[in-house]
Amino acid sequence: MTRASLDKDPRDVAAMFDDVAGKYDLTNDVLSLGQDRLWRRAVLKAVAAQPGETVLDIAAGTGTSSEPFADAGVHVVPADFSLGMLRVGNQRRPDLGFTAADAMRLPFADDSFDAVTMSFGLRNVASVETALAEFLRVTRPGGRLVVCEFSHPTNGAFRKVYTEYLMRSLPPIARKVSSNPESYVYLAESIQAWPAQRELAEAVRRVGWDGVEWRNLSGGIVALHRAVKPTA
Repeated sequence: MTRASLDKDPRDVAAMFDDVAGKYDLTNDVLSLGQDRLWRRAVLKAVAAQPGETVLDIAAGTGTSSEPFADAGVHVVPADFSLGMLRVGNQRRPDLGFTAADAMRLPFADDSFDAVTMSFGLRNVASVETALAEFLRVTRPGGRLVVCEFSHPTNGAFRKVYTEYLMRSLPPIARKVSSNPESYVYLAESIQAWPAQRELAEAVRRVGWDGVEWRNLSGGIVALHRAVKPTA
């Protein structure tokens, strides 16, 4: 398979994730130097789901991001458009209700979830605002949105070092641990092309979410955006 372009054709992106599903979690752990575990804990805390609530975890992949919710007694629906990822996840956690879903056309009724969360997946959809509007549609009034995504380091010197790592170090490391290293070239390019924190916050606000805010993790390598669906 050739590297997915930044046009984000859904078939190309889904095929790319199908290819890397088997070693996806291991590769992410290595490439992030273990920081991905800290980011997942930050998402769990930001969603603040209580037992009995229902959470949609879109772009859940193999379910690594969904497991903490389930283990805390929260009803979580792990959803992804990569069937390869869903198969691996179902083998690991057959107790979770893995669901095939496109972020831009969610197969759920209006006002279905107390919270919607997406980690490291919004960058891969063809229309960010279409996806954000779908998240709004399926969230109950007063419900929460939490998006965890790669972003822009706030320190200029660190940003330069980080960019060098992405483009020079990440692909060689991926060749050693990933089943499809070319997909991590796409990863590096898509991170660089992604808008900064404030721009994403504005996109979230434009589709109708309230109380939009963000905080940086790991110096801005990742940003956690939060918002609430209006009750009126």
